[in-house]
This record gives sequence, C-alpha cells and structure tokens, in this order.
Amino acid sequence: MGESHPSRRGARAADSSPPRVDVSEMPRVLQRISALALRYPGRLALAVACSVGAAAASLTLPRLFGAGVDHAGALLKAGGAQAGQAQSALMGVALLVIAATVVRGLLTMTSGYLGEYVSQRVGYDLRLQYFQQLQRLSFGFHDRIHSGDLITRGMLDLEGARVFIQNGLMQSVSLVLLLGFSAWMMLSTDLVMGAIGLAFAPIAGWALARMGFLLRVTWLRVQELMAVLTLTMEENLQGIRVVRAFAGKRFEMAKFDKASLDALGYAYMRITLRFRAVSVMTVSFYGSMGLLLWYGGHKVVGGTMSVGRLTEFLTYMTLLQTPIRQIAMIFNAAARATSSGARVFEVLDLEPEIADAPGARPLAPTAGTLRFDKVGFSYAPGTKPALSDISFEVRAGETLGVVGAPGGGKSTIANLIPRFYDVSEGAITIDGQDIRDVTLESLRQYVGLVQQEAFLFDASVGHNVAYADPWAEDETIEGAARTAQIHDHIAGLPEGYETRVGERGVALSGGQRQRMSIARGVAPGPGLIIFDDSTAAIDAVTERRVREALAEATAAKATIIIAHRLSSLMHADQILVLDEGCIVERGRHAELVAAGGVYADLYDLQTRADAEAVLDETAA
Repeated sequence: MGESHPSRRGARAADSSPPRVDVSEMPRVLQRISALALRYPGRLALAVACSVGAAAASLTLPRLFGAGVDHAGALLKAGGAQAGQAQSALMGVALLVIAATVVRGLLTMTSGYLGEYVSQRVGYDLRLQYFQQLQRLSFGFHDRIHSGDLITRGMLDLEGARVFIQNGLMQSVSLVLLLGFSAWMMLSTDLVMGAIGLAFAPIAGWALARMGFLLRVTWLRVQELMAVLTLTMEENLQGIRVVRAFAGKRFEMAKFDKASLDALGYAYMRITLRFRAVSVMTVSFYGSMGLLLWYGGHKVVGGTMSVGRLTEFLTYMTLLQTPIRQIAMIFNAAARATSSGARVFEVLDLEPEIADAPGARPLAPTAGTLRFDKVGFSYAPGTKPALSDISFEVRAGETLGVVGAPGGGKSTIANLIPRFYDVSEGAITIDGQDIRDVTLESLRQYVGLVQQEAFLFDASVGHNVAYADPWAEDETIEGAARTAQIHDHIAGLPEGYETRVGERGVALSGGQRQRMSIARGVAPGPGLIIFDDSTAAIDAVTERRVREALAEATAAKATIIIAHRLSSLMHADQILVLDEGCIVERGRHAELVAAGGVYADLYDLQTRADAEAVLDETAA
C-alpha cells in the first residue's frame, strides 16, 4: 500500500502536462508574427531603410580598401609629382572609409532602435491581446488548462515571439542585403574568384536547414517543459502547507528535479544543434577564404590581378563573416518564435464557449423574478448530468435555500445563473428574458455571487470590497462591511480600509476572508444575490449576526442561499433538497422537517451534533 502512493502522485503529475502543438503548423507562425510588425508601418519602413543604408555603406568598404591598397602600392613605386597624386588619392580613400564607417554606425544605431521599438510594441500588443483573451475564454477552458501553462505561454512563449521581430526579422533584412549584394559584386567582378569565395554557401545552407527543423521541435519541447516547471512550482507554493504537513518535500523535490532535468536535456540538445551548425559554417567559410587567397595569390603573382583587387575579395569575405555568424542566431530566434508563437496563437485563436449571442441586448429587469424551467446540465458531452429537470422560481424579496450532499449540484446552480456555463436543457430567465439572449456584462452586473472560496486580491481592503465598483463611495464600502460583520475588524487594522490583505488574503483568517467576500458581493447592490456556502468558515454566533444583517440588506432582492448548515436556511421562503442533480424535496423548513425525509434526517444529524457539542463544552 505504501509503495503505490508515489505512483499515484506521479500519475497525477503526468496528467497535468500541457497540450502539444502540431509542429507541421509552425511555418505559418512566422508570417503571423511578422504581420504584427506591420501595425507600425512608419517606424518599420524607416528601420528597413536604415538597414538598407547601413548595408550599402558596408558594401562600399571592400572597393575602398582595394583602391587604397592599390594607391599605397602606386605610392611606393612613384616619385616626384606622381607620389603627391598617389598620396592625395590614398588620403581621399581613407576619408571615404571613415565617412562610410560613421554613416554605417549611425544608420545601424537608428535601425536597431526603431526595430527594438517595433518589437516592444508588438510584445505589448500581444500581452494585452493574450490577457484579454484569457478574460474572454469560458470556464470550461480554464477547467481544462492549468494556470501554470497559461502563465508560461503569456510570459516566456510570448517573449520568444516578440524577440524574433528584432533578432530575426530586422536582422534578416540586413543579412539578405549583405549576402546578396556581396555575392553579386564578387561574381560580377570575377566569376571564378566569386564562385570560390561562395563555395561555402551550399554546405552552410544544408547545415542551417537541418538545424532549423530540429530546433523547432526542440524549442517546442523546451517551452512545454518550462510550462510543467511553472505548473509544479505554482502548485507547490500554493499548497506549501499541505506539502509540509504531510512531509511531501522529498517527493516534490524529486518531481521538480525530474522536470528540470528534462528541460536541461533539451536545452543541451538545442545548444549542441546550434554550435554544430555554427562549426560547419565556420569551417566551410574559412575553407573558401583559404582557397580564395591561394587562387588569388597565384593570379597576383601571374600579373592578372592587382593586390588591391585580391584585398577587395578578401574584404568581401570578411564582411560576410558577421552575417554568417548571425545566420545561426536568426535561425535559432526563428525556431524559438515558431514554437513559442504557435503556443500563444493556439490560445488567441480559440473562441469562447460562452459569449454574447448575435443581437444580445442588456438585461432589463422589472419585477426581479428568477426562473429555472426544466434545466439540465452536463459539464462535458456524454458525462453524467450534474443537474436534471430543475425547475423553481424566486421573486424579488424571497429567499431560496438549496441543500444537499456534496456533488449534488448545488454550486452548479450558482454557476449557471451568471452564465459561467450554459444549460444543456431547458432555460433560465430573469423577468421572462432568457439569460442567453442578454449581454454577459449586464447579466453579471445584475447578479451578485459570493462563493465559498473567498479569493482576495493582493490589494487594500477597500479595493477588494469595492472590486465590482471602483468608484464606490466610502459610505457604501463601510455599509457593506458592516453588513458582513467585518467593519470593526477592518477599523482596528493599522491603516483601516487602506490595509493590504496580502496574496490571496493571507493576512486574514478564513472566516474574515469569507466576510470580506460577502461585503464584496453586497457592495454594488445587485438585483439578485447568491451565497454559495459562503459562511462555512464563520463561527455560529457571527454567522447569525451576518444572516440577520443580510436579511435586512437583501429584503427587496431575490436571494439564493446554498449551505450545509441548515440554520442558514431555516428562514428561507422555499428550500430545495438536491440529490445527484435532482430535486428530491422542496418546501419550507417546518414542512420538510415534518415530512420526515432527507431534509429531516439532515436536520436531526445537525441538531444532535450541536447538542453533543454543547454537552462537551459543559463537561469540559
């Protein structure tokens, strides 16, 4: 039994791996990333123009160096007036070299700045678009994909796509110009010499093509493994108390170490592929340069070529040295961008399952009546229904209680009303308006939902209470806090309502977080409010005070209370008892107790438990 436990842990970790992206779709990704830069045509065009100018300035240098060497040779042989002319010519060439170098430097700097500007703007646009998409996507998507994978896509993957604009797209413009014009000028000057100088190109091209394909696959796997690492670290930090309470440190370390080693192995593979290709290109390049020097030297000795012309060819080769090295960097950036971009675009291309219907109109509440009409719901096609044939009605000023065993469908009812999910059968209406026909924004502004998990933002108390209405008056915020019986505690904090609650509200107890959540739910004054087991962590005395204050604050609203404590439901106008997604009993508290069914059994159990607790306290 003890040995099977780690295997169950391992299976759970494996199941959380992120989805794979089809490698065959990756070549299209570069086009999409490059198209993003076209949103800034002015700066992009100027950056390209500066790159063209810098390349043109660089291409003048070989001819100038060749002419300078020939002028220097003439100066050695000349005498008298000819020496003066050669000296002047040499000085003129030197000044032109300096001017070309300065121009190239200025244009390169300008191109680099503009390229980085466009790159950063593309990154900003992508981040904003990605975050907006995460807000749009339905809960069904968030239920399937781990947040650690989504964070990795939105940070590391997105950065990999952005960097390609500067390190790939912009540099490739200069690279193509330098390689193309250098090759053309070498071949047009001397066909044989040019062919010898460019003999390395087929070998380098083969090495780069092979590296590019393998790097795409490798980068994809690296990014996926980084997502697993992020997932593991995030899960471990959130569950650090569980890890330590159950002495799980050794297992968690082993799990993280395995994921790290897997990522390290692919990183080594990526480095090996890159430097292997660089080595092949370097050897072939210098081999061509050596052959060029040998062949050109023979021509110089034979008198068919000047030393200056040979210098010109060698300078062209030297000029090609930097682009040759950059080719590997560009292919690496492109490989990373294709894998990273594919993962980002996979999320951006999804359509939300829950969205405004064509022609949706804002909700127009009148009487404030909520109605479920034969509602059925399944979380996934072909699975067991979470709800079946659910019908009820709640009018303004009425309170509906919902109780049942865990997994009976209580929270599903709460999640269907603000359209976190859509019903599979039947309809939900507010004042006769099907909630699928109204805008999501107006629906969710009308519905207030207080959940059992009281999530708080790492911000001030006031910010958390007024989250639904950042412009709420202080009186409104304090009134909501008083209703939730949390005002006195807030007033005693060092900075009152400006006190930060820490990450996920760590500075507060569980009961205090739930009361903060209740205050947040009632602060905007929703027309319909749902309490989904939102007092489970609050002691009985405080819960009674909260219940009394809420009854007064929501007296004119339709209210739904989902709870395990029947004391929270005793005042309800109607109580539904759920079992396996079906309503098995309904009525008022007294009626259900008298009926002697499921509700009566629950009431007896809780009453007996409360009585035994009192006896235990008395005995102590």
